[in-house]
Amino acid sequence: MDLTFIITIFLIGFVGSFISGMLGIGGSIINYPMLLFIPAMLGVAHFTAHEVSGVTAIQVFFATIGGVWAYRKGGFLNKKLIAYMGISILIGSFIGGFISRGFSEDGINLVYGILALIAVVMMFIPKKGAEDVPNEQVTFNKWLAAALAFVVGISAGIVGAGGAFLLVPIMLVVLKIPTRMTIASSLAITFISSIGAITAKVSTGQVEYLPSIIMVVASLIASPLGVKAGKKMNTRTLQIILAILITVTAIKVWMGIL
Repeated sequence: MDLTFIITIFLIGFVGSFISGMLGIGGSIINYPMLLFIPAMLGVAHFTAHEVSGVTAIQVFFATIGGVWAYRKGGFLNKKLIAYMGISILIGSFIGGFISRGFSEDGINLVYGILALIAVVMMFIPKKGAEDVPNEQVTFNKWLAAALAFVVGISAGIVGAGGAFLLVPIMLVVLKIPTRMTIASSLAITFISSIGAITAKVSTGQVEYLPSIIMVVASLIASPLGVKAGKKMNTRTLQIILAILITVTAIKVWMGIL
């Protein structure tokens, strides 16, 4: 493990975690393809899909800790939403992380590609405004939220993601949650989800610890900085940035699959 390797992994983790805090995602939507392609392209390392999914699971856990801590004040964390979706996604992510061991490299990439494609479609569905609803008056279908979180958890657990890149469009489009509450609450839900994914990945030997440690350091620095940047941005701008990132990532992953 040389200096070039450390710098490469750190920068990947920093970029993913900054975006995580800014947009309320765990960062895996960015880090998964970056870890899969950039170290190999630069000749500093070659990670398998299983190894990448293990590292991103660790990164998501620590990136979301930093994000939730930065959002702890302001009333944007919806405790009821976090409880219903958090418990469901935790169960689902544990199941997904455990069964991922039986997936081939192409199988994991295919699951990731499908998730990214679904997220792209959802991000471009017109959203009918819940932005003007006061935080304390926000309501949602509890059992629909729990069911969708469980399905997302299984899929996200397979690829080592927290699932936020799917949770965010679900919360915005289906559950009609205001953007800033979605961003803050999705970080908390993704943190809970990553517990299940990490437990399963570690217990099945899918984690590379040295790159994981580098990513953790980057996450703890970058995620709170991303939250600060996100708080200053227009909510529509945040949605557009997320939609573009997910679209580009989906195209890149599908180019690799096809």
